Amino acid sequence: MKKRILGVIIAAFVLLTLITGCAANSSNTSNTIDVQVAAVQKKNIDAELNISGILVPQKTVNVYSKLSGQVEKVNVEVGSEVKEKDLLAVIETNALNLQLEQLQASLNSAKASEELAKGQVAQAKINLDSIQRAYEETKNLYDKGIASKAQLNEIETKYEIAKKQYETALNGTLNQAKAAVSAAQANIKNIKLQISNAKITSPINGVVTNKNINAGELAAPTAPIFTIADVSTLKLKGTISQRYLPYIKINQTIDVVIDVYPNKTYEGVITNIGPMAVGTGMYFPIEISIKNTDNLKPGLSAYGKIKINSRDGIVVPASAVVKNDGKAYVYVVENNTVKKRFVEIGVSNDKEVEIVSGLNENEKVAISNVNALFDNAVVNVK
Repeated sequence: MKKRILGVIIAAFVLLTLITGCAANSSNTSNTIDVQVAAVQKKNIDAELNISGILVPQKTVNVYSKLSGQVEKVNVEVGSEVKEKDLLAVIETNALNLQLEQLQASLNSAKASEELAKGQVAQAKINLDSIQRAYEETKNLYDKGIASKAQLNEIETKYEIAKKQYETALNGTLNQAKAAVSAAQANIKNIKLQISNAKITSPINGVVTNKNINAGELAAPTAPIFTIADVSTLKLKGTISQRYLPYIKINQTIDVVIDVYPNKTYEGVITNIGPMAVGTGMYFPIEISIKNTDNLKPGLSAYGKIKINSRDGIVVPASAVVKNDGKAYVYVVENNTVKKRFVEIGVSNDKEVEIVSGLNENEKVAISNVNALFDNAVVNVK
């Protein structure tokens, strides 16, 4: 009986040991993550970078009225195509026209005064010349003892008076008359300029995109009354990551696709790369210009396709890279354990990613189950 009980106890102990061992093995297996790995290679890859944005006019100009007044006529509407110097609107000039007539009358009067002053100067000069001759004759006679001192003094006094009258007519009356003529002419020129400003014309070829005035309303120089956009060339405005800057340059030709016309490609040219990053400093503004041969409308969404061939560098499969909070990292596999390694990425396509820094050639990285991994995780390499 005792032997039977002892046998049962021994059998139970063995069974318990087997169960505990199986549980432990099961626990170890559940903590291991299956992964596939790939060796880090040194090569170059081809990639296509898409730059998305909105098409905007090459140039937009706000048109202001230089003259305050009531609008008499408006010749355009939003969407109207205009040429440079086309008449957009006219401001009423009745008051200015009346001022011009008054100034013209003032000018005529000033010119008449000028002519009168010229006559006075001419008469004073004749009188001066006559007395000067008489003075010279009297002085000659005085020197010969024929004329008296009193006679010489008398003619000399008349000569000084005539000389003063001539100078006054020349430098006073005539100059004042000329100044009055000049002032009247300047006033007329100013009024004519204001009248010419009543005709508001387009400064460029383009399309009217805004119209803020109607006939009968008051125009003022403080607010634009029209906006004209030059749409002969459109610009695609977007941003580009700093890591792609080495692969692009000004005047580089690229393909542009308009979202609503996906089956047609337009030739674009990079015309501007911003000198300063925007936002967090990771992206730079870029402008791509296209000739608007198909009368495309500003505001359409589009994207430019830049083909990039990377330089010879470290490359891993795209599935190895994890991106989170603006950072990128991979899991390097060493002895069935993974190490989280932050990396700087460069050119990429759907299959491969260039690693600018953070990895060395021939290291092995996990390429499956990467979102389930963590630093120092134990893995089972498949």
